[in-house]
Amino acid sequence: MKKQPNLFEKRAKELFEREAPLADRMRPRTIEEFVGQDHLLGEGKVLRQAIQSDQLPSMIFWGPPGSGKTTLAMIIASSTGAKFIAFSAVLSGVKEIKEVIEEAKESWTYEKKRTILFVDEIHRFNKAQQDAFLPHVEKGTIILIGATTENPSFEVISPLLSRTKVFTLRPLTEGEIELILNRAIRDRERGLGKYPADIEPEVIKGICRVANGDARIALNTLEMVVLLTPPNGKGVRRIRKMELEEVLQKKAFLYDKSGEEHYNLISAFHKSLRGSDPDAALYWLGRMLEAGEDPLYIARRMIRFASEDIGNADPQALQIAVSAMQAFHFVGLPEGDLALAQAAVYLATAPKSNAIYRAYQEVQRDVRELENLPVPLHIRNPVTSLMEDLGYGKGYKYPHDYPNHFVEEEYLPENLKGKIYYHPTEQGFEKEIKKRLDTWRKKKGGSNSKL
Repeated sequence: MKKQPNLFEKRAKELFEREAPLADRMRPRTIEEFVGQDHLLGEGKVLRQAIQSDQLPSMIFWGPPGSGKTTLAMIIASSTGAKFIAFSAVLSGVKEIKEVIEEAKESWTYEKKRTILFVDEIHRFNKAQQDAFLPHVEKGTIILIGATTENPSFEVISPLLSRTKVFTLRPLTEGEIELILNRAIRDRERGLGKYPADIEPEVIKGICRVANGDARIALNTLEMVVLLTPPNGKGVRRIRKMELEEVLQKKAFLYDKSGEEHYNLISAFHKSLRGSDPDAALYWLGRMLEAGEDPLYIARRMIRFASEDIGNADPQALQIAVSAMQAFHFVGLPEGDLALAQAAVYLATAPKSNAIYRAYQEVQRDVRELENLPVPLHIRNPVTSLMEDLGYGKGYKYPHDYPNHFVEEEYLPENLKGKIYYHPTEQGFEKEIKKRLDTWRKKKGGSNSKL
């Protein structure tokens, strides 16, 4: 028989719900209340049908913070006849998993009731902990619902991934967040309806922009700006842009220095530099710095970029990137970010060439795949008389003894004789390098070289 809550438990529950943050109080209780994710929950969509028909597979909700992962799990809990158990990967381990599995077995054996196990932040479980789910998911002992902000391809083990359905949740649009905010403003039971407020439309739009697709941030920001604005003589809180700016000390960025967004932003920055777009490069640089990215990580990536995507088209680029890193070391934040910005603009507007990058890739491939023959005798250094007797350095031609300090000589091993790795472009200074190499290669018989 189901235990009925006593008067004190009921009172405690009511008090908690009243004092809980607005984002928790306004959490949707049904699919109809849920805002966003129409690609999953719209009429006829697969997840909506699975919930309504109570035919749920084990699944993983992958999406950014505030997109509705936990809310969806709670909606599933309330709309299915299954037993629902939730715990966080941060606080639980294999011991807790085993206890839940035993409880699920008993529920099925004695009550014929399935168990839905909701695991928040499932990416925080290590391989051994994730392995513990496998046999029970496969047998159907539990229906696993995992929630993660990280790409499951990298964070969830393949055997578990193959036994679950991944649903990708998208960041909420500004229009969807505005709908959620207006609902909270009007709701007198769970929302802020009991606090009469005259809110400037620009404030709502500002909160939507700040939220960056996260409903929780939006609701928490709204609650703070409403509660911190004192009512006037008529009991109405007049909320203007100034009140929002007072509450909003800094934009809440969607960023995780160890997660996928970290790689997304650095990729956008790198591709903007490569695409010769200084404006986009500055924007992505600013996004990363404002979000708390390590500036020296950005500097290291610019140094790499200078060699990979510019190379000898502008030999100054590498010096500029290194100087920016040294300058940042010297002055730190906030002054040092201008040195990074200066370098980013220089790299974006420099002539581009990946000839060095491609040449070295080919070298690496040949070193791995071809026979590594000994260094030719004539370019070995005869540091002892025995080496000299063995032919080290014999026949070596000293370039400075020849006109223009160049002599026809072969420096590669026999199996790579005539091989050309570096093909300079017509970009920037590489055009001059190409002229020199063409002249030298012709003298060496470059027309018969291996291209």
